[in-house]
Amino acid sequence: MTGSEEPPSFRLAYVPGVTPSKWVRIWSERLPDVPLTLGAVSAAEAPDVLRGRGADAGLVRLPMDRTDLSAIPLYTETTVVVVPKDHLVTAVEEVSVEDLADDIVLHPLDDTLEWEHPPGLPAIERPATTEDAVELVAAGVGLLVVPLSLARLYHRKDLTYRTLTGVPESRVALAWPQEETTPDLVEEFIGIVRGRTVNSTRGRTPTPPQPKQKRADKGGAKGKPAAGRTGGKTAGKTGGKNARGGSGAAKSGAKRGKPRRP
Repeated sequence: MTGSEEPPSFRLAYVPGVTPSKWVRIWSERLPDVPLTLGAVSAAEAPDVLRGRGADAGLVRLPMDRTDLSAIPLYTETTVVVVPKDHLVTAVEEVSVEDLADDIVLHPLDDTLEWEHPPGLPAIERPATTEDAVELVAAGVGLLVVPLSLARLYHRKDLTYRTLTGVPESRVALAWPQEETTPDLVEEFIGIVRGRTVNSTRGRTPTPPQPKQKRADKGGAKGKPAAGRTGGKTAGKTGGKNARGGSGAAKSGAKRGKPRRP
């Protein structure tokens, strides 16, 4: 490596609610010489950060503008409704869209759920962010529908949530620029998030398998019987047969040698 070359590194962007710690730990174990830098970005900012090469890859939410970006879905999150602890829906474990028909449901500008018709009654204004909407729920202004991870991220003691059925679900994906300048490192991270082992042929160069060593005692037992067993069991059998054979011959000889009566 010349003095002008920089050592390799990997920059990973991630949106609120996504926890990359497990994957970062695996990265540090497999590639200890390649530092991984994390950068938190909003869901709306993530596509432009990747296009502008502000990160090599990003954990994002779908749908998003995928122009000039590649993406692979990783998992889908449960959708929940965030409500005050004294709300009626807390009496059940899950609710439907129809149960929210008479409630004001906040729809923040950074919402990533793909709605055709948002549930409930619309608020006079849309909150700027999901975090702002959570504060309004606590103030009794309305309810909020979000992916489960965001309900946990912005948890408050005076709020709770319930599973909401019949609504869109948030999909988390790994995205990167289509003209990525470090494809090998992106491929490494793809392998990690997909659970590939360290010796996977699609990941790093697999460790060559070690030849199996032959056990001398096991091989000897199969190839040549032990001398003690040969001299004992085998010889005993042979001796027994010879003894019986010899006895028979003696009897036969005795019959042939018996003189006939005149």
